[in-house]
Amino acid sequence: MNTTLPDTLCDLDGDLLPLSQARVSVMDRGFLFGDGVYEAIPVYARRPFRLDDHLDRLARNLDALRIPAPAGLASREDWRTRLQRVVQAHPAEDQMLYLQVTRGVALRDHVPPPGLQPTVFIMTQPWSGVPAAQRHQGVACVTARDVRWERGQLKTISLLGNVLARQVAADHGAAETILLRDGVPGGPWLTEGSSSNVWLVHEGALLGPPMNEHVLAGVRVGLLRELCEEEGIAFNLRPLSEADLRAADEVLLSSAGREVLAVTRIDDEPVGHGALRGKPGPVYARLYEAYQRAKRQPA
Repeated sequence: MNTTLPDTLCDLDGDLLPLSQARVSVMDRGFLFGDGVYEAIPVYARRPFRLDDHLDRLARNLDALRIPAPAGLASREDWRTRLQRVVQAHPAEDQMLYLQVTRGVALRDHVPPPGLQPTVFIMTQPWSGVPAAQRHQGVACVTARDVRWERGQLKTISLLGNVLARQVAADHGAAETILLRDGVPGGPWLTEGSSSNVWLVHEGALLGPPMNEHVLAGVRVGLLRELCEEEGIAFNLRPLSEADLRAADEVLLSSAGREVLAVTRIDDEPVGHGALRGKPGPVYARLYEAYQRAKRQPA
């Protein structure tokens, strides 16, 4: 595999430089402890999509980890300027923008010393959209037990649990791993995918698990709520069991990269009922089109 990094420009602590030349100290707490947070932001026609929602979540996560605002990035406009500089430096119109903030550099100790200056890294990559075959045919998923930590609502760079979960899907030739958590009566309960939120359709309504310590509050959760309101689709967040997942009329994924995507097989069994069994359903079709319209609206 070719591991040569491209020379596209990135931002490292305010310096714009080729990605292949970016260097971070081995004593950075992101490297040593996974001590940091991140955001992945889709960019359409050079306009970051739902940027305010992403920056709101970034601020919440920095506050939860008690990481101070990085130097020069105290305001929303500061972030917009820095992010847009990286977007404009890339030749692609559609991109996936990535920003990461770690606690900074210090001698290794579990307790961070006060006064650290956070490390900020921003890069972007071309984004070619969801493959047409996946949009028209849906994707296959597998299920696995959710054994990750109890702070899943935080979007941290400590993603080993998600990496291992996604590997389960890769091992089975599937697109995503849907996670189910034990330990609560009536379960296992649906939490999320390894890198996506998971949705069920029942009797025409879009259902998702409640946003709690086991589920990342994806930016698309709010977006899908808005799109359901526009389309007249009932929307509800409530506990969803494994039995609910298996009996759903439709199953959908949402994420920055997948947008909204139909799941048509789970653990080698077709999703849905009747003539639409194993095929993308009507609620998915409406939400997909509504999502595309939302992308074209001014930021």
